[in-house]
Amino acid sequence: MAAARERMIQSAGTLLRERGLAGTSFREVLAHSGAPRGSIYHHFPDGKNQLVEEAVRAAGVVGSQMIAAGSADGDPVAALRSFIRLWGHGLEASDYEAGCPLVAVTTAASAEEPALRAAAAEAFAAWHEALAAGLREAGLSRARARRLATTILAAVEGAVILCRAEHSGQPLKDVGAELELLLHAALPAGAG
Repeated sequence: MAAARERMIQSAGTLLRERGLAGTSFREVLAHSGAPRGSIYHHFPDGKNQLVEEAVRAAGVVGSQMIAAGSADGDPVAALRSFIRLWGHGLEASDYEAGCPLVAVTTAASAEEPALRAAAAEAFAAWHEALAAGLREAGLSRARARRLATTILAAVEGAVILCRAEHSGQPLKDVGAELELLLHAALPAGAG
């Protein structure tokens, strides 16, 4: 039972990346995950929004873990490269069709769906904190690390959108190169 629930959450995340919020229906999630038809209301009795919230939270956890793992050696520039590389691979593998599930939910959730926006905000906050923590560990002040983490997150998310629009990885490469320069200038001597 737990395996079917996890498959549905993963499928919802994938569909959010590829088709957006409107294109992520229970029917599509069932077809993508291979889960039994009756299991969706068993695992998500509050409906589609509950499933989407779970998928967004899962994306937040996975993203935070990837950022933290990339920062483990204390080199924020290497962590940035890892973050950019992961996005680049995901875009290329999907032929530039799959973006960020958090962006999909944030931009499509209506004012009547505050829980969806809140889940996306929490996931973005977790990514932001993972980035800022790595920058603080490299010697930046709390305020500077917070601002740079915001810049990195906003620039990378924007680049992902541009990559999809242009059907090219170049915007992400360009943003990565500029962010590296920014980090090198901001980090204390000997860091990164």
